[in-house]
Amino acid sequence: MPEPRGCKEERLLAPGHLGELTRYLPIELVDSVLEESQVLERRRRLLPSRVGVYFILALSLFPSLGYLRVWDKLTAGLVGRNVCGPSEKALRCLRRRLGPAPLKALFNVVAGPVAQPTTSGTCYRRWRTVAFDGCSAIKVPDCARNRAWLGKLHARLGWAGYPMMRLMTLCETGTRGLLGAEFGPTNEYETAYARRLLRLVDATMLVLADRGFDADDFLSDTAATGAQFVIRITARRRPAILAVLPDGSYLTRMGTLKLRVIDSTITITTATGEMFCEQYRIATTLLDHRRDPAEGLVGLYHERWEHESAYYALRHTLQHGLVLRSQDPVGLEQERWAQLTVYQVLRTAMADAVESRPGLDPDRASFTIALETARDQLVLARADGQLDGKDVLVGRIGTAVLKGLLPPRRLRTSARAVKAGRTRYPTKPDELRPRQSRMITTLTVNLRSAPLCPPETPKNQPEDLRKAAIGLRPMGAGNRNRVFHLMAADPERAWRPREVTLALGIHSAASFATQMSQWAAEGLLKKIAYGTYTLADPWKATLLTDGLWA
Repeated sequence: MPEPRGCKEERLLAPGHLGELTRYLPIELVDSVLEESQVLERRRRLLPSRVGVYFILALSLFPSLGYLRVWDKLTAGLVGRNVCGPSEKALRCLRRRLGPAPLKALFNVVAGPVAQPTTSGTCYRRWRTVAFDGCSAIKVPDCARNRAWLGKLHARLGWAGYPMMRLMTLCETGTRGLLGAEFGPTNEYETAYARRLLRLVDATMLVLADRGFDADDFLSDTAATGAQFVIRITARRRPAILAVLPDGSYLTRMGTLKLRVIDSTITITTATGEMFCEQYRIATTLLDHRRDPAEGLVGLYHERWEHESAYYALRHTLQHGLVLRSQDPVGLEQERWAQLTVYQVLRTAMADAVESRPGLDPDRASFTIALETARDQLVLARADGQLDGKDVLVGRIGTAVLKGLLPPRRLRTSARAVKAGRTRYPTKPDELRPRQSRMITTLTVNLRSAPLCPPETPKNQPEDLRKAAIGLRPMGAGNRNRVFHLMAADPERAWRPREVTLALGIHSAASFATQMSQWAAEGLLKKIAYGTYTLADPWKATLLTDGLWA
């Protein structure tokens, strides 16, 4: 007797699940992205496209297992369903038939902030804190097609063993959820990938980033989104000082932006008595020192390191530190989007659990517990309808997370080093932090005020230059700031290098003329004729608008 059509279709679609995570990736959503990606089958196959999407997602939950073993996990709880047993080649063809498009669309749907603004640690004042960061240590199989796309890195001790993929994400620091992601070859700069994600940034966010993102054009593009930012800048950047604020920070211009710069020294003492210091220079669009104290912004910048914890969960907890499995670029894209999707729905489940207890910090939710529980529920093939009454709101994953909360975050420190025999990132010879993790007993933030010094006024200089130099306000040390404050006393005046050297007592006029030419290229000065300079127009506008100089 032939099998009824409805029963056959139910049997074929039965493996289309992800355990309890199906509540975040329902079949209606999967069918929708399949239809939009135009990969929905025209006739019912033994391996439907819907089942293929869930199978690819399950591969990310079990990265160390082969296709057939993952299929066994997916169907272990479907007792009595008479589910088909496909060959490994059939599953491989299923992946190839779907391609990366539906998985990318699925990630774009689930990506975004996962916490409410009221969740602990999610916001600074009215802004949700997010961070840019990249990871270029994702290994892929060493085969010709992957090398043609990604190439190979040349390290200090020779060529890298595997081609590397660079991943750039925009991360919500409070929950480590992802708002967006881009990936590709490592020969493209991090800022190029990050610029593609700026479309996800808006005026409700505050962006954190490290020294790799301090380029003037990237800062301008970030500010153009309406978001605020707190970004560390390199010590080589010594911007001219517009005005020194009471807390020691100072106002300046970088490119087209007026920013506030905070110099600080962080002193750490460990439980073993070791003491070391590190200096930070931070640029921010938060200009009011009363509403946003400098010490608070230095502490806020530390939240950027939550992004590193997100990459640890992706690379080591979820992926087990293994090489990705795909042998070609299309498969790598599909695998990467699937892994990011699984990671995001796990973070969403953890955030739902944390928010069920008001005041609970998301840092105390364990990603390992959430992952292992999700794997168990997939094997058991349990759906929402089988939940007990007490588990309906947060599910079994959320219940397990709440039962196994981590202790409150401890203050610890250690040297940042890659633990590998052959690494591109060896420990720095002058690294002061201990190799082993140490408890921190005291942590002090000392703000370094902008250095102030009166200008030199040589007696043999012309009277008009002497008066101009004497009339200056105290200014930051260094020829750049001395010249800036001299020219700011009369912004409309045109200056020649020799006049500046006489006014400030600088002895080498020839080399100083070259220096002024470099400042003109940087945008501090404007060259109006041969060997003649005035302040650049944006600096003049700032002086007039803020009334910093009469």
